[in-house]
Amino acid sequence: MSTTTARLAARRLIVLGILLSLWEVLSRFGVYVPPPSKVGATLFALFADGEIWTHIEATFGAALLGLALGVIVGAILGVSAALLPQVGEILDPAMTVLNAVPRIILAPLFVIWFGIGIASKVAVTFVLIAVLFFFAVYTGINEVDQRLVERVKTLGGGRSILLREVYLPAVTAWALSNLKVAVGFAFTGAVVGEFVASSRGLGYLLSFAQSTYNASLTLALLLLVIVFVFVLFALAGRLEKRLLRWR
Repeated sequence: MSTTTARLAARRLIVLGILLSLWEVLSRFGVYVPPPSKVGATLFALFADGEIWTHIEATFGAALLGLALGVIVGAILGVSAALLPQVGEILDPAMTVLNAVPRIILAPLFVIWFGIGIASKVAVTFVLIAVLFFFAVYTGINEVDQRLVERVKTLGGGRSILLREVYLPAVTAWALSNLKVAVGFAFTGAVVGEFVASSRGLGYLLSFAQSTYNASLTLALLLLVIVFVFVLFALAGRLEKRLLRWR
């Protein structure tokens, strides 16, 4: 770790310590919010009995499966719409309308269609990611300099050469730049789907905490989700840097 990175980490830890201290003090003086010590104790209790792992597995499974399916399908649709004008004339307005609608509101409908199991959570996550990656890939291909495309064609490059040497690098840059957003969307879809109707998962626990007015449990679960998302953000950032070193 470089000196600059170490100093940045130290400053962030100091700020975090100050905020937690203020939070603890305010909670002791009548502000209606559980202190960090109580939230920490709740987190410890969740992991101590081991039951939390079943809920984490459910949320992770739905989020990652929906993320993978959304990336694949969104990318395929984006490529098809960008390279086939007839397909683009249909998909572009359809995806624009779907993007304008808050897709989270589809969660209750998916529960009706697919039940309270993992399928409805995967469906919510899938729709969120597929639309995001459709526009990432579609925009990435359309933003390619057409003069470059014409030069490649002039030199005898066919569609396969264009895809591999021109479109793929452009699409990779656009897609990876949206990967962090996609990770957040994936967990949003999974947790919201579980919050609407589920028998397990972090969203289910959040729904239970809300129904019992358990502020400590609510904050502990929110903190847990934030930590997981930050970890995945860091992994996505490292993947982005590794794959875009050519830039």
